[in-house]
Amino acid sequence: MPREQAFYKRFRKLKNLEYTTTDLNSPLADVKADICNLPFRNDSFDVILCNHVLEHIPEDTKAMQELYRILKPGGWGIFQIPQDLNRMETFEDNSITDKKERAVIFGQYDHVRIYGRDYFDKLRSIGFHVEEIDMTKEMPLEKIEKYRLAKGEIIPLVKK
Repeated sequence: MPREQAFYKRFRKLKNLEYTTTDLNSPLADVKADICNLPFRNDSFDVILCNHVLEHIPEDTKAMQELYRILKPGGWGIFQIPQDLNRMETFEDNSITDKKERAVIFGQYDHVRIYGRDYFDKLRSIGFHVEEIDMTKEMPLEKIEKYRLAKGEIIPLVKK
């Protein structure tokens, strides 16, 4: 996503890849599109980075299905989300409409859910093979801080 400036600048400099950004609202996006109805052919992408997007999407199952559809067989992705690993099940409540209350409950006013540990199984139910990776498990604290990782965060590496 274009709002991810650290990725955007680095990936744009690499001449060995085609880098396409997609966002519904950002004027910086290469392609303006709804993640639930992406304008790409089936099996289009070798790699998809979906970083802190799905928690904003009311129909996250549809979004995941679209990501699966456009990922090439043998392709992979990182679908990172904010997650409460102490929670077994994802929590959603559309009746909470106050922005301040949503921020307290969901971590941000524009989030529609807080994912629990069941997030990985939801990705699997779409068809993805999911590897749950704790990058910080054996990493020294100075590297965790350097890379701005959350200690204990599990990163989903998805494959098709």
